[in-house]
Amino acid sequence: MAPTVPWPSNGSSRAALRCLVNGEAGSDLDVADRGLAYGDGLFETLAVRAGRPCCWLDHLDRLALGAVRLGLPPPSPARLKAEAGQLGAGVEHGTLKIILTRGPSARGYRPPPEPRPTRILMLNARAALDTETDSHRRGARVRLCRTRLGTNPQLAGLKHLNRLEQVLARAEWTDASIDEGLMLDAEGTLVCGTMTNLFLADGDRLRTPLIDRCGVAGTARARVLAAARAAGLDVREQRLRLTDLMRAHGAFLTNALIGIWPIRLFEGRTFEPSRLPWALLEPIHARLLQPESDW
Repeated sequence: MAPTVPWPSNGSSRAALRCLVNGEAGSDLDVADRGLAYGDGLFETLAVRAGRPCCWLDHLDRLALGAVRLGLPPPSPARLKAEAGQLGAGVEHGTLKIILTRGPSARGYRPPPEPRPTRILMLNARAALDTETDSHRRGARVRLCRTRLGTNPQLAGLKHLNRLEQVLARAEWTDASIDEGLMLDAEGTLVCGTMTNLFLADGDRLRTPLIDRCGVAGTARARVLAAARAAGLDVREQRLRLTDLMRAHGAFLTNALIGIWPIRLFEGRTFEPSRLPWALLEPIHARLLQPESDW
């Protein structure tokens, strides 16, 4: 059983936040950390149910891959699991965020030759999943963002800490009835939502944007692709334009916290969620939001 930790509370707005920095309870961080100065690091966000994270190995694999790509010393999987278990103890619903930075360094872009990575795990125990379930049932109202994604194949697919493009895109609307915004790259190609991946559905054919120049290779996206291919569907990762979306029979978004999220309305175009291949998608959605059994 995980030990009881006197989680510090920094006021009522953060009373449900549990945080470990390099294994120590608290939220103190070296101001010279490269994650703060340069966004030099990675993160993962996981749903937590019954004290255990969902799709743990998927996120761990992506974090390890990102660490290799960025040249960061990879964190110990056993240590991450122990700390995630410590944070999740007694939490029925929550959201776990893992942040890995290159750690502190002297001033300047040059990475230190022997980095001392900073490992941060945060769990928000107030993130009940009722609204996520509602979104899954009713479908999303989606808009097009003006902010575009820059292309960089070296960083494509990674969930790195440089999220300023998504921040600016999400700042474009305050209308609470809009759930998500889709983003294009500099060439006008569809890439993703501000926090989601995109799929178009036409009968037995699924299409999703290539994530080879920008965007995040989502863990939920990977599960949909694998299940669809195993089921014999015509699955394509390709360049997609707005006209492809407007002509599609159906469309949906994927996200590790929400699961499968059908699009109901996009820029005046109404989609009927019932036209999606739910025989395939419902089991995936359920598995995405199931806690790890072997924990």
